[in-house]
Amino acid sequence: MRVFSRLASCAVVLIVVAGCGNATATPNLGIPTAGPSGAPSSAQTSAAQPSPAATAASTATALPVGKFVAAGTMVSARRSDTDTLLADGRVLLVGGQDANGTTLASAEIYDPKTGKFAATGSMKVARWGHTATLLKDGRVLIAGGENDGLAPLNSSEIFNPSSGTFATGGKMSVARDGHTATLLSDGRVLLAGGSGDNGDGIDSADLFDPATNSFSPTGKLTAGRWGQTATLLKDGRVLLTGGEDGPDTLASAEIYDPAAGSFAATGSMTTTRSGHTATLLADGRVLVAGGSDTDDNLLQTAELFDPASGGFAVTGPMTGQRADHTATMLQDGLVLLVGGADAGGAGVASAELFDPSSGTFSSTGSLNSARGHQTATLLANGQVLIAGGADSDTVFDAAELYEP
Repeated sequence: MRVFSRLASCAVVLIVVAGCGNATATPNLGIPTAGPSGAPSSAQTSAAQPSPAATAASTATALPVGKFVAAGTMVSARRSDTDTLLADGRVLLVGGQDANGTTLASAEIYDPKTGKFAATGSMKVARWGHTATLLKDGRVLIAGGENDGLAPLNSSEIFNPSSGTFATGGKMSVARDGHTATLLSDGRVLLAGGSGDNGDGIDSADLFDPATNSFSPTGKLTAGRWGQTATLLKDGRVLLTGGEDGPDTLASAEIYDPAAGSFAATGSMTTTRSGHTATLLADGRVLVAGGSDTDDNLLQTAELFDPASGGFAVTGPMTGQRADHTATMLQDGLVLLVGGADAGGAGVASAELFDPSSGTFSSTGSLNSARGHQTATLLANGQVLIAGGADSDTVFDAAELYEP
């Protein structure tokens, strides 16, 4: 099920793509190094595959059931694009691919006040598999990805909301797609890993400095990886989990320390994962959910990373298997998991809520259109904008709002 970049044709057939669009987008907002306290116990490992009874128990928690309502039509149908909540509350959607597998340079903006999408300036270079990061000054950094030539890009662009235009930015030290981008506490951006020309994971990282609009290399990852997740922890460090390196899906995790400019291994996940999500919870733990494993099996399992121990522990299973879904922490602290791809590559319509207080998942309202590779953005009013995505060979221009 692992497909990304050069590992798939440009034709839009929905298979599991790790980290293509939501790499930033809302996509997702420490820690001793690996050791006995950081590694999962054998009991945790054996618990990774839930029993039917455990699966049923995961739905026991009674949570409010939200609903999805239509939210207008996008300017362009797109999948594997990025979404960024701007400082003024609007949502910027950039790049991705259309139903023909053509990479897009166009961008558009959703305005919650009008409930409508409108075109804005286009990028200099068409790209997907890129990242989009809101800077502290309100601009948006677009970096890497690939275009129709299937070659990763080292270029970047910067979107200015006041003018609605993109300007050419600096170049990363290496070309990357399927990488992660994380806004650090000091305003710099960490760009880590990604896929190179040969499809193997990259073990290098760059720091973007908004004061100079330039990139510079920083520490080396403990493992080359692409399609991983990156989560800014409450102490300012960054947790990277899973992803792929060539034919291998990874269970390993590592932490970047901005003060030292280096990466260090932490405890491994209880299973290999790609196409998963990672969400920072209010208590500082990180929920890692779904994805696919080394054997391309879709996962129903989830686990929690504890910064105090540096280890992962299994939590309640999801209500269903999903990968290439989205995960969004709501204003009440619950986590909304939406859509994704099923084992056959078709979109998923179901959604569920994770309750950190009980460690359990429960079903909530279903999407009007089954979809994966979509974006999900928490709006200021507490609603979540679900936009674009695909169901097999159908790419959507329709959007939906989740109302808690």
